[in-house]
Amino acid sequence: MNHTVTAKDVAKLAGVSQSSVSRVYFEGAKVSEKTRLKVLAAAKQLGYRPNEFARSLITNRTRIIGLVMKGVDNPFYPQVLTRFTAAFKALGFSVLFVHTNNEELEAEDIEILLNYNVAGVIITDATMSLNVANEFKENKIPLVFFNRKLQTDDFYSVSCNNLDAGRKVAMYLLEKGVTDMVYISGNEDTSTSRERQRGFFEVLESRQIPYTKYASNYTYEGGYQTALKAIRSGHVPAAFFVANDIMALGTVDALKQQGVKIPEETKVIGFDDIEMADWPSYQLTTWRQPVEKMIHFTTSYLMDEIAAYTGKSGKVEVDGALIERLTT
Repeated sequence: MNHTVTAKDVAKLAGVSQSSVSRVYFEGAKVSEKTRLKVLAAAKQLGYRPNEFARSLITNRTRIIGLVMKGVDNPFYPQVLTRFTAAFKALGFSVLFVHTNNEELEAEDIEILLNYNVAGVIITDATMSLNVANEFKENKIPLVFFNRKLQTDDFYSVSCNNLDAGRKVAMYLLEKGVTDMVYISGNEDTSTSRERQRGFFEVLESRQIPYTKYASNYTYEGGYQTALKAIRSGHVPAAFFVANDIMALGTVDALKQQGVKIPEETKVIGFDDIEMADWPSYQLTTWRQPVEKMIHFTTSYLMDEIAAYTGKSGKVEVDGALIERLTT
């Protein structure tokens, strides 16, 4: 049977006390440079790795960030997960991915995060009741809503400036001479969908430009079927603004399947700028979310709060940019 190397084994080989070994691996603990080097040399020789969970029993925190995500079928969020994982790895943290099947976090999702003594939490495309959010505050676990906002100023959120984006997409289409538009929304309970829609409609209504709205669900199939419904109503609009890219790709395929020429007969604009948007078969015009900047603000906030918890709240909105391709 293989023997698991323990701190006691390292202490014996290094000729120091077991508490000295613990101090070497305990961030902020005082230990002489001579002792530190002896412990690290012994640990390397024995192949010793400190037990993160055992250490968390002392500190009541791990170096783990919980990341909660629902929309794994939307390529935008797996791309976000990959980038967060790389960013936190560079900072010496790991990511605990929690996939929730529901729009709102349930008790078992919360229990996973609390049981792992996570150092911080990021909520992406799920919602959370104020009671649950306050539970993290009570445990002094910093919480960030990423690409989401709660209807309260009590928590920290980082998102794209969706209101401004909706306005600028409308202005862009008007400059193209488009005066007949369809908007395909995502989940209408989310701040992202509401604000993109609000900005878009504000500009059109101020110019008395007609538009039609269809509600969908942020999926490829949702975009495809909604576009078919719009076309089969007997009228092909001059442009579609679609609340995310994966729905926009479904919209493009539905239009192609029905023989509608893009961009000659109608134009399509998405939102996010996922990798697939730039594929040769799509070349989708879209609004690029400033993901790298959004991740920077999120990680900076969490690192500051993990170092010294304040419970600081705030809403950070980062400007994106229109990426013009062949669908307009």
